Amino acid sequence: MSREEEALRVLTILLRASGSVSNMLKKDMRTYGVNPTEFTVLEVLYSLGKQPIQIIGNKVLLASSSITYVIDQLEKKGMVERVPNENDRRVTLVSLTKEGQDLMESVFPQHSDIIKRLFDGLSDDELYELGESLKTVGYKAVDLFDVIEDEV
Repeated sequence: MSREEEALRVLTILLRASGSVSNMLKKDMRTYGVNPTEFTVLEVLYSLGKQPIQIIGNKVLLASSSITYVIDQLEKKGMVERVPNENDRRVTLVSLTKEGQDLMESVFPQHSDIIKRLFDGLSDDELYELGESLKTVGYKAVDLFDVIEDEV
């Protein structure tokens, strides 16, 4: 098989695996009463604590208007609250409420276990190598995106 054919085969495997993993994670997240984007925001706040809205948006790869909508929805559900930044009035911070904290404390261990089980078929070395390989492909995709954009 040529390198080009092998690259196409691996890309197909990567995309199918990514879709399967994404579907599995979405299904898991929905069992907690939030959609996957909301869960991801809760996870950021659970892991990092109180954060500016802009930082949360960057972490979960959402545009400013979209992250504001997600925060609004989580606020309506009583999971997060907006907190003024004492040092900079231009920045609004978001933190978990007690309800949001309680939810994450109860579901995160289960969610984390599902992620661990996802990779049970790999040795520690294989898991590390997979991570490094995917980073390399991701960085190359960013580089090629810029090249393709310049060519258009």
